Amino acid sequence: MGGTSILAISVFAFFVAVTLGLSFYLGSRTRSAHSYFAAGGQIHWFVNGVAFAGDYLSAASFLGICGMIAFFGYDGFLYSIGYLAGWVVALFVVAEPMRRLGKYTFADALDAKFHSRGIKLAAAISTLVVSIFYLIPQMVGAGALIQPLLNLPHWVGVVAVGAVVVVIVMTAGMASTTYVQFLKGGLLVLFSFILSLLILNRGFKTVEPESVSQPQTIAKLADGKTMINGVLKDGTPNGGKLRPAGEVLKLPNGEKETGPLGPIEFFQVFRESKIVLWKTTNTTEKDGTKVTTYTPTPTDGVDILRPGQAPIFQGIRGKSLAPKIDFLSLMLALFCGTASLPHILIRYYTVKDEAAARKSTVVGIATIGFFYVLTLYIGIGAMTSGALDLTDTNMAAPLLAKSFGELLFAIISAIAFTTVLGTVSGLIVAASGAVVHDVCTSYLQWKLNDHEKVRLGKISAVGVGIIAIVLGILFQKMNVSFLVGWAFSVAASANLPSLVMRLFWKGTTRQGITASIIVGMASALIWILLSGESYSKIYGLKAEDAIVPFSQPGIVTIPLGFLVLILVSLATPHGRASDSNE
Repeated sequence: MGGTSILAISVFAFFVAVTLGLSFYLGSRTRSAHSYFAAGGQIHWFVNGVAFAGDYLSAASFLGICGMIAFFGYDGFLYSIGYLAGWVVALFVVAEPMRRLGKYTFADALDAKFHSRGIKLAAAISTLVVSIFYLIPQMVGAGALIQPLLNLPHWVGVVAVGAVVVVIVMTAGMASTTYVQFLKGGLLVLFSFILSLLILNRGFKTVEPESVSQPQTIAKLADGKTMINGVLKDGTPNGGKLRPAGEVLKLPNGEKETGPLGPIEFFQVFRESKIVLWKTTNTTEKDGTKVTTYTPTPTDGVDILRPGQAPIFQGIRGKSLAPKIDFLSLMLALFCGTASLPHILIRYYTVKDEAAARKSTVVGIATIGFFYVLTLYIGIGAMTSGALDLTDTNMAAPLLAKSFGELLFAIISAIAFTTVLGTVSGLIVAASGAVVHDVCTSYLQWKLNDHEKVRLGKISAVGVGIIAIVLGILFQKMNVSFLVGWAFSVAASANLPSLVMRLFWKGTTRQGITASIIVGMASALIWILLSGESYSKIYGLKAEDAIVPFSQPGIVTIPLGFLVLILVSLATPHGRASDSNE
């Protein structure tokens, strides 16, 4: 990765300083609980729409998706399709009702006519669980960025994000969070567009086959040291170095270099080329030493632009049914999860009315859709750049930027870091709002004035931040996009059935909503903890020993949430909104 760059540190420090300066400025204008938790409902719809994009374009969108495309091709883009499709549900189902029914939190919309302490508690627990699950990939991404940017360990990046975000949330709450997200959302799209233009201008260039013919190995020794290709990594220029990957072996018509390409021509040329994909072909562990071998695999571009290259999606081309169900389950979770994420739902309370909520959503969809198109260019550009780090899929985009120069690398990395700050701060505001408004005020019925609510919100933000830091360190090795898939599954299973049925079925009862949230959330969490991915990546056990047949729970747990709500509501007709006196 190279040594610490003064330029990188300077750009990084500038972005963090601007972010914190904005937070302190807005913090001086925060007077009430409504302004702290919902920015007083005074955010302009366009600003809120771009902030939606800033909220949504998280570490998973930028680091995870670009990394998956760079290593596996079209499979990574499948996440983009699922993420974007989910906004259809947000626009047509929840945008206006959420703004009309609530004031602070997701629980407000569910409980608008029931006045049920059970709904408040269940929705608050769901908000906390989903927020923490979604925080994990953001913190993992932060640590991945810090390593090449400042030449510091992964855990330092995680702690740094946690500390800065807690300061952002404690100073001005939702107001500072919104403008940080607006700033970083706009900058992320702008510089991703610039990076895509540079990729098109550079085109493709082939390498000699013999230069990529040898596998590369990494050995993690029992004493914590690392050997790369048989040489001990000791910090010197030749002291164990993994050769950067990402090459084009063959271009159409025997060309060696294409020169600048147009947006459509870029994919036409790539489709007819032969690319080197690096695949993990062997992993052994003995006496505390873990050896991983990466093997170059020449692959036709046309195959890379079809699904099935990534390990988690390879089964969709085979005959086994479980991998196909796993894929469908993931897509269902991504489609249903967007309208179920607490930090997305509470953003509808920052605008003045339902019309502004709808227009915000349209702006968000346009901004997010444009960015996801850019991820295809960035991912394929990284795949062919000769700058990939085989040990870290999350660093594909920043290292691609580094191949164009240190300044662009510093800017892209700093923006990505700010992306993490914005998303994490939104999640922590959602979580602290649930603690204060739903648990303490509504469920426990504490009598708090505005000053006490804000103070308790700040204390809650510190607590959630500490939990996020610990989990971000523990989950270091997992791809952030995969982790987000799990977060979407939990959100969709716990929140979507109750929200949809609350809006569109008059027979919904307070008992049905409460049961649906609890069963949906618990079943999704249990399924994830018993999955093959958890067995192999968390417990260190064999994936084939897992109890459940596939890793993504949505296809089972989302319908289960709907079923439980319907059955419980039919069994408790006295709990309907019109009859509720609780």
